[in-house]
Amino acid sequence: MKKVENHAAAISLHFFYMNWARPHKSLANPYARTPAMAAALSDHIWTCDEIAALLD
Repeated sequence: MKKVENHAAAISLHFFYMNWARPHKSLANPYARTPAMAAALSDHIWTCDEIAALLD
């Protein structure tokens, strides 16, 4: 069961990074943006340190 929980956590982390920390070239208008920024959920590109701080 632990492997399934670890897999789910890894997938969640991947999707969080893709939507909040990785700028997408197709959304660059007029500057690099993440999907979260395009949806007005965030005002900046998140760093890995900010994501890791959520785990504490």
